[in-house]
Amino acid sequence: MSTEVLVENPNYLSANKLKGKKAIVTGGDSGIGAAVVIAYAHEGADIGIVYHENDADALQVKQRAEELGATVYLYKGDVGYEHVVKEAVDYFIDKFKSIDILVNNVAEQHERDSIVDITEAEVQREFATNIYSFMYFTKYLFPYFNEGAAIINNASVNAYRGHPYLLTYSTTKSAVVGYTRSLSVREEFIKKKIRVNCVAPGPIWTPLIPATMKGMTHEKFGLDTPMKRCGEAYEVAPSFVFLASNQDSSYMSGQCLHVNGGAVLNG
Repeated sequence: MSTEVLVENPNYLSANKLKGKKAIVTGGDSGIGAAVVIAYAHEGADIGIVYHENDADALQVKQRAEELGATVYLYKGDVGYEHVVKEAVDYFIDKFKSIDILVNNVAEQHERDSIVDITEAEVQREFATNIYSFMYFTKYLFPYFNEGAAIINNASVNAYRGHPYLLTYSTTKSAVVGYTRSLSVREEFIKKKIRVNCVAPGPIWTPLIPATMKGMTHEKFGLDTPMKRCGEAYEVAPSFVFLASNQDSSYMSGQCLHVNGGAVLNG
């Protein structure tokens, strides 16, 4: 039984699409976030990684990105709190001076069999991590975004089709989609030519899955997709490269890319 999370494509072909760009990736120590960090390093970006607790994972991702030539800074903190986000932004701006790419990726989820089992604290916690942090990072980074910057928010397939046991999580991810679309049409963002898009991954094997979904295995996860398998973290990362690149996605804003194993969804 495979439990390994694959964050780097061994056959990745870099094209320097993000050469000289400065990016911040929240939740960049594992899963999709780590895959994005490594792909961005392949493409020539320097990266700030925000993570919550796992020092070993964060250092491992940092080391790999540095091996690929990136300058990488780490910031540890709980981004569900606004003051922590402000402190993180202050730290990265001291290093980078300005920012070209923000990847709002951090997330948490709690599986519940019944709605009566959902607590107020749990709802507050998931909203704080999954959507409030996105708003906080955008708010405090806005003055430092270079013209033509890109914001990429990580949503979920569950924002479009729902999930019976991830009620709060799915609700927060629906909020991410609405947030993305609303930001993209704000005049202050349009004036700075800031593009805002999101990615809605399907069943991607990350550390979050076995940690929060009872009895789920790599072999079972994603069997309900047309491809009959789960995706690996590195299979999502190219979408984040595409949306960050002004060469490739210069006429895209307010959109969502669906990397989900073949499910056809509205929106």
